[in-house]
Amino acid sequence: MPVQQFSDLVRFARDCSPFYADLYADLPPHVSRITDLPVVDQDAFWAANTLHGNRVLTAPLGEAVVFKTGGTTGTPRFSCYTREEWQEFVTAFGAGMVDAGLRPGHRVADLFYAGELYASFLFILDSLAHAPVANVRLPVGGGAPLESTVATLEDFAAHVVAGTPTTLCRLAEHLTSAGRQLPGVELLFFGGEALFADQRRLLSAAFPNATPRSLGYASVDGGLLGRPVPGPDPRTHRAFTPHTVVEILDETTGEPIREAGRPGRVVVTQLFRRLMPVIRYPAGDRAEWTDTEGGAFRILGRAEEGVRVGPVSLYWQDVTDAVAEADTEGRVTGMQLVVRRWEGRDGLVLRLATTPGQDPAGLEVFAKEVVTGLNTARPLYPDSVAAGFVHPLRVEWARHRDLVVNSRSGKLVRVIDERPTA
Repeated sequence: MPVQQFSDLVRFARDCSPFYADLYADLPPHVSRITDLPVVDQDAFWAANTLHGNRVLTAPLGEAVVFKTGGTTGTPRFSCYTREEWQEFVTAFGAGMVDAGLRPGHRVADLFYAGELYASFLFILDSLAHAPVANVRLPVGGGAPLESTVATLEDFAAHVVAGTPTTLCRLAEHLTSAGRQLPGVELLFFGGEALFADQRRLLSAAFPNATPRSLGYASVDGGLLGRPVPGPDPRTHRAFTPHTVVEILDETTGEPIREAGRPGRVVVTQLFRRLMPVIRYPAGDRAEWTDTEGGAFRILGRAEEGVRVGPVSLYWQDVTDAVAEADTEGRVTGMQLVVRRWEGRDGLVLRLATTPGQDPAGLEVFAKEVVTGLNTARPLYPDSVAAGFVHPLRVEWARHRDLVVNSRSGKLVRVIDERPTA
């Protein structure tokens, strides 16, 4: 599917998609500027993008591949690509893998998850197959037993291991617990989640010669979002020009942000998708420009990645910062936020994973430092504790393998809400 002119895509969507026809009903017949269009309301988009009586698609579902998205945090949704769109998608993404470090002859183990309409395993395998450099693909999968995965990596002398950070960390913990390493691995391609400093320490212990790199920024619903930018910050990406238009919008006014260093929400337009048009669609992430002329931006995390505990809003980054500041000895290898309710009040539990053999007294002191740091950063929480609205923050220790992951995608479930809903 060739890349289209923006005005042609808008005209086609208006003519063939009832959803976009309604959304653009009050606009002039010809629209040439992207900012003349409204940003898509995700709730309305997915209410119209249903299995039966679909109002988003521009044609009946006759030739396509269908994937599921949104299963981690909400009701699963379905995203469709024609044969030509999918090939364009994986070819562009495969070219971006060269920016991440893929080299001719690399043996790449794909540890992403497959089945149940999930896209990542097939997406990475197809992207490698369409990459502009020759490579050897090892379709291991994220659900394979860790011991057999290690055997495959050793038997084929894999140079690259690709997976979610959570999957890579579980593999690393399996290796370090057995006193083993895989020094032949050169690159750890991660995607689907951010990679944090605590995870890097665990990975370096198991893969001493490997460099973690983002393999690219994409989603099943949003499509192509960003190709890796070589450098020390794996959060930095650049739009897949000419396939994709990436905007960063002010979270209050909705106006496009032009200057570097100012956070906003990511909105994407795909110029190669016609069956399920994606035009000014919120990607669900926050970002900031790092190079406005070159189109480079830094991903800052999920826009909605936080939790409400009583009257207090806490964000994942708040907790990450508090743990990082206290963890001077590299104790923590992963974490989750667990919200519970007991005795008529909400409470937040920080579930922190650590390596075995830690001194219990040292962990107790460390836990107090983390709680103190987070209370200092978010003073509304201790104020709410004093007022009797919420329980004090608690730390719960675990092993990395005990952290809850999404059974379909293998991604870490960062926020677990165990409060009763009835």
